[in-house]
Amino acid sequence: MDEAKLHAFMGKLVSDMGAAGLLANVMVGDELGLYKAMADSQPITPEVLASRTGCNARLLREWLSAHVASGYMEHHDGQFVLPEEQALALAIEDSPVYAAGGVMVVVSMFHDKDKLVAAMRGDGALAWGDHHPCMFSGTERFFRPGYKAYLVDQWLPALDGVVDKLKAGARVADIGCGHGASTIVMAQAFPASNFVGFDYHAPSIVTASQRAAEAGVSDRVRFVEGRAKDFPGQDYDLICYFDCLHDMGDPVGAAKHAHQALKNDGTILLVEPFANDTLDLNINPVGRLFYAASTFICTPNSLSQEVGLGLGAQAGEARLRQVFTDAGFSHFRRACETPFNLILEARK
Repeated sequence: MDEAKLHAFMGKLVSDMGAAGLLANVMVGDELGLYKAMADSQPITPEVLASRTGCNARLLREWLSAHVASGYMEHHDGQFVLPEEQALALAIEDSPVYAAGGVMVVVSMFHDKDKLVAAMRGDGALAWGDHHPCMFSGTERFFRPGYKAYLVDQWLPALDGVVDKLKAGARVADIGCGHGASTIVMAQAFPASNFVGFDYHAPSIVTASQRAAEAGVSDRVRFVEGRAKDFPGQDYDLICYFDCLHDMGDPVGAAKHAHQALKNDGTILLVEPFANDTLDLNINPVGRLFYAASTFICTPNSLSQEVGLGLGAQAGEARLRQVFTDAGFSHFRRACETPFNLILEARK
């Protein structure tokens, strides 16, 4: 046994246990508005933070200290600071790097541990709708900042001719729309176009419809319960899949249906978790997060459906290209990318 290797691993394991414990504290801080109360990045004592938030000062001192020990905050002479950079990730929901809300996805994985154990001992199936409710809200809050920051300004312009169609008035289908964040972002940017979001999870359709009403776009946006393989409508100018195709049991069947529903000059926008094509090339922080999430969410959801292809969140561009080639598409390319996403274009 290599004793140095053992000590190095134990250091990593303890660090990861501390990270998991700190994420539980992040969830508390998000729910109680503690980060927002510190978003000005000014020094503050636990007592002043307690008066601002109505929380217990002694517990706040411990919560703040955990953040300092983790490198999330700074400490000077009894006062605590949430630096501007950390505030962008933890307090400011309009920031493109806001991540505190996405912690709820990790929280749901702990809630669903017994369900995954049963799936591991069985056929591998754990359907999306069977997860803890915080999975659905957490997923929306994890992806929404990226959609707001990049979808209109970078991703759609990277597709050939799509923005001009949207400005003139296009028919758009958003498949696997969830709570409708991506659909609503597009609708707000392109008032001449009409959008319909489809999702097989009925409670998400209800929430998405509420979101559209709140955003004032219900006259041009509809949310309908439907499956990727048989959603209604023809002659769409744009069909979108945002972080969902790899979760499907039969992504090839879904792509075939999209091929039929798309105009001859129409476009597929496929947004998928960033991944290289092999495990060795995905050994990095993003790959670590997405493989862990895929074990609990993406792959068991696919295995719960017909075909059960099980692409997983780290499918990679080559495997995704094969899906669309098998479905009859002749054109497939990487339009652009972010640290968290591949943005892919397919055409007939």
